[in-house]
Amino acid sequence: MVFTAYLLAGLLTYGGTVGASRRTVPPCDQHAFYSNIDICLSDFNRSLESSGHEQSCPWPAVKSSYNRLKACVDHWAISFWCKGHKYLVDDVFLGVHQKYFSVCDYNRDPPLTTLLTLILPGVIATFLIPFLCLCIVNVET
Repeated sequence: MVFTAYLLAGLLTYGGTVGASRRTVPPCDQHAFYSNIDICLSDFNRSLESSGHEQSCPWPAVKSSYNRLKACVDHWAISFWCKGHKYLVDDVFLGVHQKYFSVCDYNRDPPLTTLLTLILPGVIATFLIPFLCLCIVNVET
């Protein structure tokens, strides 16, 4: 009986129509978001003007500027309730990557010495272990 009373009280205060308050989230203000993102992008563009991004990949040198851009974009996305709304933040970074990082290699092979260091021990062990097992069996018999 007491449980039923608690359940009924919970429904009336939280899930029912009596006393229920709904939290409304304001809509994403895309115009304000894009106008403030232009400020972030102009700062990022200024920092990349002298990087020579057309000829070579600027990535290691511009990491701090990129992190500042990310913080700025995330700040405005949260401020204008646009975080996770219609991929707005992703579209901003997709444009940045297409403009500044298009010459960066996606996959770069390591040097030959690194490849040999990683591959040869496994290959040698594969051939040596059966040979050693046969030697041990022949010694015991």
